Amino acid sequence: MQALVLTSFAAPMTIEHLPVPQPGPGQVLVRIAASGVNPLDTKIAAGTAPHARPRLPAILGIDVAGTVAALGDGVTTFHVGATVYGMAGGIGGIQGSLAEYGVFDAALLAPVPESLSLREAAALPLVFITAWEGLMDRARVQAGDTVLVHGGAGGVGHMAVQLAVAQGATVFATGSAASRDTIEALGARFIDYRTSTVDGYVAEHTGGAGFDIVYDTVGGATLDASFKAARLHGGHVVSCLGWGTFDLSALTARAASYSGVFTLLPLLSGQGHARHGAILREANKLVDAGKLRVRLDARRFGLRTAHDAHAAQMDGSARGKLVVDVAD
Repeated sequence: MQALVLTSFAAPMTIEHLPVPQPGPGQVLVRIAASGVNPLDTKIAAGTAPHARPRLPAILGIDVAGTVAALGDGVTTFHVGATVYGMAGGIGGIQGSLAEYGVFDAALLAPVPESLSLREAAALPLVFITAWEGLMDRARVQAGDTVLVHGGAGGVGHMAVQLAVAQGATVFATGSAASRDTIEALGARFIDYRTSTVDGYVAEHTGGAGFDIVYDTVGGATLDASFKAARLHGGHVVSCLGWGTFDLSALTARAASYSGVFTLLPLLSGQGHARHGAILREANKLVDAGKLRVRLDARRFGLRTAHDAHAAQMDGSARGKLVVDVAD
């Protein structure tokens, strides 16, 4: 098979011809059709993501969609020829999806809904699982909650907005003026982070009480701002980018709480794989109900031009999720 291999950090990946791997117990061999591109993929390639525990040489690509080509012993959830997708590799020494074939733990995968193309499916796993773990598993969003999503037009952000809306919450989302139409089309009320202050939008939209749930998908100073935006007496701040040192005094003064989301943990620890597969099956329900869609960048990339997809991810030109078409 052909695979795109990273042999040195901050260096170009190269096409190599490798043996097709064979599935072991509990695994499936997938003929890969598409590989989703996430900011984390580019950070791993640059050598700036030690938390992903990369090991060289590496085949990157965390998100995958394709067709089951063979089953390992004990796999009964899929059949040969089934289309599947998942957040299944590309970190911690596990082969990723920038290859024509890959062996993945069946528990991490879910069937692709009929209404999704394989390209769309490849763009969904990491961002949806991250949104779900923050809003459902940590904050337990429910109907009637007021939810603020920072970065509402981004990868995780546009999933979090749709998920909160689907649960019956009243949703607000920050973004730039250019993202207003996207955010409002997803069902959220737009807040321009460049022209609004935390005190200003908390006063305008919550009467000064704060939001029940704040999901930070940006990190840094935005997480500090999130602590000031949480509801008095029981607000909940969630972040998927809580790396660094932060002052919790604003959070404490509001008697609010904080939860971190580390979506990579099941892959790195080997524990909790089935939970990720189950979350993707919840995504399928929302897709089938017309309550969830994934925004794709219109540009097309293949294995030999995957570096261009990484460049587009890093330069901010992407308008939706980027996907590499592995199968011609």
